[in-house]
Amino acid sequence: MLDKKFWIIISAVSGFSAVAIGAFGAHGLKEKLTTEMLEVYKTGVLYHLIHSGVLLCLALTDKIKTQLASVFFLLGIILFSFSLYIYSTSGVKFFAMITPFGGVSFLVGW
Repeated sequence: MLDKKFWIIISAVSGFSAVAIGAFGAHGLKEKLTTEMLEVYKTGVLYHLIHSGVLLCLALTDKIKTQLASVFFLLGIILFSFSLYIYSTSGVKFFAMITPFGGVSFLVGW
């Protein structure tokens, strides 16, 4: 499967992007989104950041079994967090319907 270095890089890129997206939301979107949509956006950032940290912890272990959990956490970040980012900034409800699939991916990872 994928090696330890790959997952460390993925977790670093994911953590970096979570912080950058969070900062953009806090500073660039505060005046543009409704309070409700800003909370949706913040939820995406929170789950993105938490699971980026979990990805790093898993990457630092030497257990092969953690790689499957890592795949599900990464899938969860993409489906859950990014669907919330797109939904909150565009208002297109289709993206909100993707979010539960990301939530299930997080649950399977745990």
